[in-house]
Amino acid sequence: MNEDFLFEAIDSIKGIGDKTKAAFNKAGIYYIKDLLAYYPRNYDTFEEILPSSAAKAGNVSAFRLRISSEITVRHVKNMSILTFEGADNEGVLNITFFNQPYLKSSLKRGGWYIFRGLVKTKGRKLVLQQPSIYKQEDYAALEGTMQPIYPLVSGLTNNMVKKAMKIAIEYVSYMKDTLPAELKQRHELMEYSAALKDIHFPKNRDSFDMARKRLAYDEYLLFILKLKLLKLSGSPALPKAVIRPSEITDRLSDSLPYKLTTAQKRVLSEIRRDMSSGRVMNRLIQGDVGCGKTILAFMAMLDTVSMGLQAALMAPTEVLARQHYEDMLEMTKKYDLPFKPVFLAGSVTAAQKKKIRKSIISGEVNVIIGTNALIQDAVEYKDLALVITDEQHRFGVRQRERFADKGEKCHVLAMSATPIPRTLAIILYGDLDVSVVDEKPGERLPVKNCVVDTSYRPTAYNFIKKQVALGRQVYVICPMIEEGEMNDVENVTDYTAKLSQILPDLKIAMLNGKMKAAEKDRIMEDFALHNIDVLVSTTVIEVGVNVPNATVMMIENAQHFGLAQLHQLRGRVGRGSEQSYCIFINSSEGEEAAKRLDILAKSNDGFVIAEEDLKQRGPGELFGIRQSGELSFKAGDIYADSDLIRQAAADAAKILESDPDLSNKEHSLMRKEVYLPVMERDVTL
Repeated sequence: MNEDFLFEAIDSIKGIGDKTKAAFNKAGIYYIKDLLAYYPRNYDTFEEILPSSAAKAGNVSAFRLRISSEITVRHVKNMSILTFEGADNEGVLNITFFNQPYLKSSLKRGGWYIFRGLVKTKGRKLVLQQPSIYKQEDYAALEGTMQPIYPLVSGLTNNMVKKAMKIAIEYVSYMKDTLPAELKQRHELMEYSAALKDIHFPKNRDSFDMARKRLAYDEYLLFILKLKLLKLSGSPALPKAVIRPSEITDRLSDSLPYKLTTAQKRVLSEIRRDMSSGRVMNRLIQGDVGCGKTILAFMAMLDTVSMGLQAALMAPTEVLARQHYEDMLEMTKKYDLPFKPVFLAGSVTAAQKKKIRKSIISGEVNVIIGTNALIQDAVEYKDLALVITDEQHRFGVRQRERFADKGEKCHVLAMSATPIPRTLAIILYGDLDVSVVDEKPGERLPVKNCVVDTSYRPTAYNFIKKQVALGRQVYVICPMIEEGEMNDVENVTDYTAKLSQILPDLKIAMLNGKMKAAEKDRIMEDFALHNIDVLVSTTVIEVGVNVPNATVMMIENAQHFGLAQLHQLRGRVGRGSEQSYCIFINSSEGEEAAKRLDILAKSNDGFVIAEEDLKQRGPGELFGIRQSGELSFKAGDIYADSDLIRQAAADAAKILESDPDLSNKEHSLMRKEVYLPVMERDVTL
């Protein structure tokens, strides 16, 4: 075996057939090297065996118990429920298994077993639900270890990934280390091959921390090098067109039913100064949810079309793109504006696309709004002078560059509601000038927040019922899609069914990231049209449609998310004129979780929260659920790694100062990584 093995197809691993290969492919794993880069999303840490008296609801724990009662099986509808009592010298636990009636013949009354699972309360009793069963020697081998939990797709199980990974990991020693020895020594970074082994199968928490630090540093360094080299090799600074402020835009500003905030006026001035300066604009508008970034983008487009030029806006989802399109149509009609917009996305029929493409190249339309369909090869523009990306961190650097290349030396405007502290934003968006809209429109009521424990749920359900009776709508967020990925958290599948029983008169629907794009868009559109009262969802709604009628956001197991992500989710409400509310359900009994969530209860300012998140989360936190909606580095976490990012930025500057094109021998492997094709390495920021 040698390095070539890493580039072999995934089914070259023994035991992976056509069906399993298709499941791996669905997860983006085609080659062995893809598998090795498929990091766990969390870990299951096997703690020491506890006495029954130490059982706590909400915890996953292991107990050595003797079956002290008769084993009974009863049937409810299509489900079998097997129950018995397990005892030790300190007490008794009730044990329940669902749809495993065969256990009655293999478990013996009076026998001792190790049971490990989620402890729940049922009335006044503690119940160990659906536990795993271990022999003494098997559990002893696992005790103290961290077992990987991988992100899964339909047809792929955690055991499948673990089994394949154990085979693939044997060959990481053939992978070459891109970092020069001097950098590894100075920052006390472990070897790359050792880091890969320990990120998948850490020996303990220390080995995990060291592995994550090494892999995160690599991501930051290579990403920042790529950004800096892109900037150095970028197109000439002279734009296709000098776009001057238009009287039509000024008139629109005076006609709006609200006044622009001081922050909006400042950022609009910066945009207009850039576009009229004789240099290409490359600017990021960073602003909290609901601060009014979109109207600034519309005004920049209005200045552009007033000069007879075209502007384009690309959003990460069809729902969001369509909303921008419809908002522009409404504004055009209401204020008699010279916009001639068109909508282009994947759902548009082939015949319509052909017609739309003709109208774009002919100049019949002057504003093109859509998804990444806007950057397809078949789409050509006549006079594209301004490109805008909304929720910019959802697009890769190369995607943004390709968008700009659709015109000739276009002005580029990016928008992001992800509240990154400014010092980090300047590094991570190194090819852009950063503007911050740090003020919210005065007419919006601040969201009312509360952090509560699980006993508050019945009160919350009654509150939801009352809000829906008033004609409002509700979001409920669960961390997981279905049971099994993590035992101690709520999942949208079961929660939707449960809520439908508790609130039978309400129209309740489910949304998750595994659904096809068209289905997700249909559900979000139904919610926007008020065909749905309560939407139970994963964090997929973090970047979604603007529904001013939604007034309640309830987040289950809130302690599993980062503060900045919770704030992003909260930003889905508080967009209309009615008072909005956010209920954070904390299912943890720990003081630390309560302390963290209390910051959200006290502040609605995303930048304040981001700074607090940065202070409170130290490097080495487990990946956990909180990563799912944040800037998509695989091992890195920008809130926990602020010092590491600054370190990588300083190192990147020093490397390029002495070796501007990475041609030195010590940088040759790094150069190869930096210049990999777009599809191979395009971190989304």
